[in-house]
Amino acid sequence: MPVPENHDLLIAASTIWVVVTAVLVMFMQAGFAFLEAGLTRMKNAGHIAGKNVLIFGICSIVYWMVGFGMAFGGGHGFVGTAGFFPSVDELTAVGKAPFDWFSEVPGAAGYLFEVVFAGVSLAIVWGAMAERAKLWVYFVFGVYFTLVYSIVSHWIWSPHGWLFAKGMQDFAGSTVVHYQGALAALAGALLLGPRIGKFGTDGRANPIPGHNIPYAVLGTLILWFGWFGFNPGSTLSVDFGGFGFFAYVALTTNIAAASGALGGVLTAWLVLKKPDISMMLNGVLAALVAITAACGYVAPWAAVVIGLVAGFVAVVGVIAVERIGIDDPIGAVAVHGMSGVWGTLATGLFASPDLSRRLATGTGGLVYTGSFHQLGVQALGLAAVGGFTFTASFAALWAMKRVWGIRVEEETETAGLDVSEHGMWGYPEFYIPVPGGYDAWVTPPWERGRAPSPQVPIAPRAVPEPSG
Repeated sequence: MPVPENHDLLIAASTIWVVVTAVLVMFMQAGFAFLEAGLTRMKNAGHIAGKNVLIFGICSIVYWMVGFGMAFGGGHGFVGTAGFFPSVDELTAVGKAPFDWFSEVPGAAGYLFEVVFAGVSLAIVWGAMAERAKLWVYFVFGVYFTLVYSIVSHWIWSPHGWLFAKGMQDFAGSTVVHYQGALAALAGALLLGPRIGKFGTDGRANPIPGHNIPYAVLGTLILWFGWFGFNPGSTLSVDFGGFGFFAYVALTTNIAAASGALGGVLTAWLVLKKPDISMMLNGVLAALVAITAACGYVAPWAAVVIGLVAGFVAVVGVIAVERIGIDDPIGAVAVHGMSGVWGTLATGLFASPDLSRRLATGTGGLVYTGSFHQLGVQALGLAAVGGFTFTASFAALWAMKRVWGIRVEEETETAGLDVSEHGMWGYPEFYIPVPGGYDAWVTPPWERGRAPSPQVPIAPRAVPEPSG
């Protein structure tokens, strides 16, 4: 058997690396399922967790059909124009058109890695829309947003993209993945309005606590774990930036997340007077979001600063979003949006000139060069992506709201989406038929014998009478 040439070995090693990291990023869907289900109410737990499977399925098909070509299939500065319904030859070739951007892995590996990123961005959208959006909206907007996402990723990550040509630095997607997802989430939250009982007649927010904090903790740890595919895997080869450079990216990712945990819990302790666990978790995720743009460009000390500030941004941002009357059950706007903005701008502040040259993207940041050039490019990218993605998302959701309606009926929301939308419960042991009649059947054990909460009234029409 002939010995493979060095280039063949490099392709083989890079392909294994990219596929393994893609699987790690896909596993982040499990993290989102636990996190979002834990931070919402038990009557919606099955629906919230299950939608992560649904949206990834939708995204995977749409991205294979047209999204991958729109993002990386040649084209011009705005969108790719080739590689739609890619053929066997296009998916097995290495470094050849239309997916020649992937110079050390076959097109299929490129697809697999990029589609899981699109799936993460789409998962973010539903966090701010949780507990009140109709199921069909997931199908329609899931298809639409996958296309919007593909256009923006072409701008920044494709060598043909106009922001790529200007030297925008977004190593793994603070802008492309997280900021975009948060913009669509914000549009959805504004059009849906708050959950029943979230705000009183005086406009003050009422707490609607999540039903399972250990789930949220587990989800956060899974996401932290998956981020070691998200950021290091974005090298797309084992030698980009130098052999083993992905290990350095993993290091900056980890210390930023660790700093975010501290920043989040300390900020919560100061602002809320308690070391709130959910805010600590938000601090971790916000730091991971923020370092995602910068992870290949900054020194370790800068990663710590980015993480600490992101933890602060998460806590203050969640509070600010609620105070202006927006109901965001899992803090998606603050954690993924505001922290995505911070991470993108922080790259323009702290990017090392040496690392920028090594990665052949952009220039050094303000702290090193005294120049506002890179910071200006980062700000331009945020403005362009923000204007395009929010406008496109708001317009589509507004049209859907006017034509069909995007929010479930009041009695459906009250009873919970598990049974109303799916005919089953995430926690059936709390709702199965028991002696005592219909009211005992639909009422959790801890509510029996007392009047229903005025914020969550029981709506018998939403659940059918048990038969037999």
